[in-house]
Amino acid sequence: MLRITDHGTAHTCDGIHRRDFLEIGSLGALGLTLPQLLAAKARAADSTSQPDDGRSAIMIFNLGAPSQIDTFDPKPEAAAEIRGPFQPISTRSADIRLTEILPHHARHADKFSLVRSCFHTAAAVHDTGHQMLQTGRLFTGGLNTPHVGCALAYLKGRRSDLPPHVILPEPMGRTGGNLPHGQDAGFLGKAFDPLALMADPSKPNFKVPDLLPPEQIGDVRLDRRRKLKSLVEESMQRFESSQNAKLLESNFETAYRIMTSPQARDAFDLSKEPTAVREKYGMNRFGQCCLLARRLIEAGVRFVTINTFITVFDEITWDIHGSKPFTSIEGMKNIVAPMYDQAYGALLEELHERGMLEKTLVCNLAEFGRTPRVNPAGGRDHWPQCFTCYFAGGGVQGGRVVGRSDPIGGYPAERPVDPAEVVATIYHALGIDLETTLSGPAGRPFPVVDFGKHEIKELFQA
Repeated sequence: MLRITDHGTAHTCDGIHRRDFLEIGSLGALGLTLPQLLAAKARAADSTSQPDDGRSAIMIFNLGAPSQIDTFDPKPEAAAEIRGPFQPISTRSADIRLTEILPHHARHADKFSLVRSCFHTAAAVHDTGHQMLQTGRLFTGGLNTPHVGCALAYLKGRRSDLPPHVILPEPMGRTGGNLPHGQDAGFLGKAFDPLALMADPSKPNFKVPDLLPPEQIGDVRLDRRRKLKSLVEESMQRFESSQNAKLLESNFETAYRIMTSPQARDAFDLSKEPTAVREKYGMNRFGQCCLLARRLIEAGVRFVTINTFITVFDEITWDIHGSKPFTSIEGMKNIVAPMYDQAYGALLEELHERGMLEKTLVCNLAEFGRTPRVNPAGGRDHWPQCFTCYFAGGGVQGGRVVGRSDPIGGYPAERPVDPAEVVATIYHALGIDLETTLSGPAGRPFPVVDFGKHEIKELFQA
């Protein structure tokens, strides 16, 4: 995974680094064959020579998992220990009621639609839900399937100097299961991994040094980078028959293109936004990531993944078990929900005002829901049996509710939706035929979604 940091150094997911330059991969440990590399280049060439339909997506992954009852699926008629402390409020959609902690969502409820009957049957640990909701599958038998954004990069390539898939602010960290989270390209290989920012865009004077123009880098550092590029070119001459060397050169060129591209620098430069716009999103990490996602989509990135949080430990998150190191329901109300609600409302508003929402899917996902009954610590625990995901833009008709949970929000009562259908919906909104296959292990065709799975059609019906 290519990681652009705010410290002038890039790290791979294996911990490899090269001072003062962006480097991807390592000779002998790259995990991609020459045929795959050539095929990727061919796809990238095709994507620039054929008409682009302009479709993009922003995936907001609510790491930690919101309580469906306290947010998107209130149960005011249930007993107090189930309905929780929050009152339902009306919205701009006659069909959607939310709780009082999401007032910005309420004002934009005509733009998004809820799916209140999502579920999965895997273990109730964060990591399994992360895998299933971002790839459509649970990882079994040592097979890591690709994130939907990485599969899109494989199928359609880049449309600008920027990479096709970017993760903000960084990939998911520790969430307790010590399993892969599904935020990389899996069996497609490292060449299709997303670019990860590895920086907090809400910090004062946020800049990405490796994207600074040459005059700001300094002669010494720039000279080092030129020398490193020369070394790679010399190594290519010596080892030009090596598949790994060819991949290293390809990845080097990708990193160098990003670093020297005015388009890339401009896309990441939040100082170009008026202060009032930045404040509308909220001057916090998530808010500025949402603003940055809008800028990246405008600049030509096909897919942006935003992790609302990075870990569930020692941070106020959606993981409201009620006792430390986790979050209480009050913490969700006072810290998490206002930050999240404000940024999401601003993102939808700007995408709509700029005419981008029609071709930009915004999907808000989570790994599971929370227990219907409040626990003795005053929180709610993991509950994959029923939860809410929601969608806006990308052809989705707003203001709707698909599916229904039972009276306590514990199980789907109508139109159950599994993770494969959620991921199929994302592919559909991006214009990917659900019969499409990827090049799987040993070159075998691997379907993007399980056989017979379809998009959530009710979201798109006029």
